[in-house]
Amino acid sequence: MVKIICGMLLLFSLLPARSLTIGSKKFTESVILGEILARTASGEGIPVRHRRELGGTRILWQALLAGDIDIYPEYSGTLLHEILARHKFKTADSLRRYLKKLGLGMSADLGFNNTYALGTTISTAQRLHLEKISDLAAYPNLRYGFSNEFMARADGWPSLRRAYNLSATDVRGLDHDLAYRGLRAGSIDVMEFYTTDAEIDYYKLFVLQDDRRHFPAYRAMFLYRLDALERYPALKQALKLLSGAIDGARMSAMNADAKIRHQPAEAVAARFVAGLTGKKTTTVSQNLFQRIGQRSAEHLFLVLVSMALAILIALPLGIWAAFRPRAGRIILSVTGILQTIPSLALLVFMIPLLGIGEKPAIFALFLYSLLPIVRNTESGLKDIPQGIRDSAEVIGLMPGARLRHVYLPLASRSILSGIKTATVINIGTATLGALIGAGGYGQPILTGIRLDDMGLILEGAVPAALLALTAQGILGWLEKRIG
Repeated sequence: MVKIICGMLLLFSLLPARSLTIGSKKFTESVILGEILARTASGEGIPVRHRRELGGTRILWQALLAGDIDIYPEYSGTLLHEILARHKFKTADSLRRYLKKLGLGMSADLGFNNTYALGTTISTAQRLHLEKISDLAAYPNLRYGFSNEFMARADGWPSLRRAYNLSATDVRGLDHDLAYRGLRAGSIDVMEFYTTDAEIDYYKLFVLQDDRRHFPAYRAMFLYRLDALERYPALKQALKLLSGAIDGARMSAMNADAKIRHQPAEAVAARFVAGLTGKKTTTVSQNLFQRIGQRSAEHLFLVLVSMALAILIALPLGIWAAFRPRAGRIILSVTGILQTIPSLALLVFMIPLLGIGEKPAIFALFLYSLLPIVRNTESGLKDIPQGIRDSAEVIGLMPGARLRHVYLPLASRSILSGIKTATVINIGTATLGALIGAGGYGQPILTGIRLDDMGLILEGAVPAALLALTAQGILGWLEKRIG
């Protein structure tokens, strides 16, 4: 099994790589900045692809190091105090020298600072007389809601807690966009803001003063691979055009256009680039049926390829497990352990080996699909009555013939049941592939959560549910037919 998996990893690694690729994180500002760069670079004659909403900081950083993306928007504070925190760089020159050793470069400042802040509703601030972060220490029972990344990163909650001696007892991690809903609904009392978030002004929220100056500056810029500049020298001019071109007010206004007014990020970016360069760029929009058709094709590709691989590998493993009990225990244990790994963690584990996109998603889905097929194949073969086994031997059938003509047909219903279970699980889990750029039904779900757009969430959730029900129905019908 180890040789098979290594062979699959090698096969995936030999698939053709993308050319110049822009990445962005799964929050609105990052997507807009990615679109702005894409349109600016296109204006300089550079063919680009924007892989949107690829997850958090570490996923983008690993993808950049691996060459799966060539450039993405980042912030100075995140680079210095999270990604490269252990190096403790004192000067920008020392930072640039280190990045150069990694084959990376850093663009000039885009013109705005999007630092962290803590905030609450105006009513809570007035009721508790809150003005600054240090005032929170007097209220340990307040409910905090932070993004999962902020909960763990070096410049996030752990260091903030120490700096302000906060003894909060109710601190939970949740999606940043969902935290705004929780704050408005009264489910949480305090959350972290990005200071250019459109929701701060729109919902009239109160920003607490960082009176101990804990949060550093988070100047927006682009991190890029140096070999991207070699392939596309015009990228240097595109980055120069964006240097200092966006102030904080303008960025907040663009965030509001996308998040509050639900304008497509492409349209928001196109207006900005047209104003900056005088060059109008076209924005191609798909209707609902075109979007669903594209996402369905992407999702079916992930499911069909991973299931084909799983069936190809799991059936022999299940047969081996049925006729070699000692090996069977090992096989079932290994596939069982794979099933217990959280799906998001497994996807992230695949990135250093296979990069981002379809390859790691397919491999992770393949691993998740093994156990139901292996287990049902093994149990279906072991449950064949001994009398039938003896009869097959008495009539002189060779072991291979007994397996093909007697055992597998009798176990086929159990095997198909395992395939049905694996397929339904696979369809649901495949939605997480959007977090690493694999597309599918997870893409509108992620975008809908980010934009607080229930229509987009349903655009991904409903087709995924219908596909799972359809697969279950077809495979269930086949199961009954062969029974």
